[in-house]
Amino acid sequence: MSDFLSQARALLGDTHVLTNDLAAYATDWRGVFTGVPLAVCRPADTQQVAALVTLCAAQGVSMVPQGGNTSMCGGATPDGSGRQVILSLSRLNRVRDISPLNNTMTVEAGCVLQTLQELAAQHDRLFPLSLGAEGSCQIGGNIATNAGGVQVLRFGNTRDLVLGLEVVMPDGQVLNLLKALRKDNTGYDLKHLFIGSEGTLGVITAAVLKLFPAPRSRAVAFAAFQTPQKALELLGLMRGAMGDRFTAFELMSDASVAMVKRYFPATPALFAAPYPWHVLMQASDGGEQAALDSAFQAALEIALERGVIDDVMVATSEAQAKELWKVRENISQAQQHDGGNIKHDIAVPVSSVPAFIDEVLPLLHAAYADVRPIVYGHLGDGNLHFNVSGPASMSDKEWQAETDRVNVIVLDIVARMQGSFSAEHGLGQLKNHEMALYKTPLEIDVMRRVKNALDPQKLMNPGKFLPN
Repeated sequence: MSDFLSQARALLGDTHVLTNDLAAYATDWRGVFTGVPLAVCRPADTQQVAALVTLCAAQGVSMVPQGGNTSMCGGATPDGSGRQVILSLSRLNRVRDISPLNNTMTVEAGCVLQTLQELAAQHDRLFPLSLGAEGSCQIGGNIATNAGGVQVLRFGNTRDLVLGLEVVMPDGQVLNLLKALRKDNTGYDLKHLFIGSEGTLGVITAAVLKLFPAPRSRAVAFAAFQTPQKALELLGLMRGAMGDRFTAFELMSDASVAMVKRYFPATPALFAAPYPWHVLMQASDGGEQAALDSAFQAALEIALERGVIDDVMVATSEAQAKELWKVRENISQAQQHDGGNIKHDIAVPVSSVPAFIDEVLPLLHAAYADVRPIVYGHLGDGNLHFNVSGPASMSDKEWQAETDRVNVIVLDIVARMQGSFSAEHGLGQLKNHEMALYKTPLEIDVMRRVKNALDPQKLMNPGKFLPN
């Protein structure tokens, strides 16, 4: 491979073809998957990406596109062969255009999500994609996995926020679909092939993103319940009262909140009495704060009067609203501190979420007496992070060996409820097995046809997405 490396260095410069100290690139965010890359190549722009992909195609070198390396499923981690190149997009971090009048911005794939949020705010606009890794994840990876986040209830997944794409195809050609149009019925909408494809069909290098008017006011509250069914009733009540102003509705089990308090002692006190379930909710709009507060408070009073909620804490300042949001945002980090767990990123119809929880929890406790389910997620769109921590008597390694058995318990119920085993985290190399179990043979066959048509050499992110 020395000839490949020398040609890559000629294209990108010696300092941008890395072959030493690659651990930060070669291990996924969770520390579950570790690969052995041939090199990490860091092109500076679309033209260098195209030249590098052309070289890889000519020499039969597999490529693993990588953004912020925050994948939960090992989607941006190479295998152990030492023959795959990590194609890092981090240097493609320019904002090519921002148009407040058209409510769009055109950005390169390596832009950090939080940077784009802040840039939109500087122009009195909102880019609504928001998730836990926003300080380090890159927009190319968000698009490649069709990331979700906490505001899907109002704004949809990443797919709903992308108007156009620029993609380097597996043969090195640049497919320019960078149109800032809301309507375009001129053939197949090709960008949707690449959104959510996890780098298996091409390398996303730039995108046109939707912006929205920046909200002028927001209201945040933390509510407590005895059952998830009550949370569902509150969701219906609040959406009916607030309409499109209702932007987030996050369900958390008491075990989730307690875990955050354990590892983040500065977490604010919530309620005097313990409750098994909590919801963090938010409304926002472009009107006056007093008007939003009045409508929000009136809806919550109705919920209290009807016995839909047992208790509620309403943020009385922006600082308190941020503190309440930290409870939700810190769950994932707290679980990292807490040790190994078996993760599920599932979705069922919103109306089925309580039934799913009520059915799966007893089955898990029957199989493992001291199991510790950590349940939280986006009840407003039916997406739960159903993470199962093992009994204290088991080591992390012993618990991970139970993954297949736990997955069957959880995912068979998801499938029966016409749900999804991957709602927003993608598939990577973690969920190939589930693809084979829960997608129909025809679905997989159609996906393989698309893959074979666009990447006949199978060089783009091999071993990910489709079952082996």
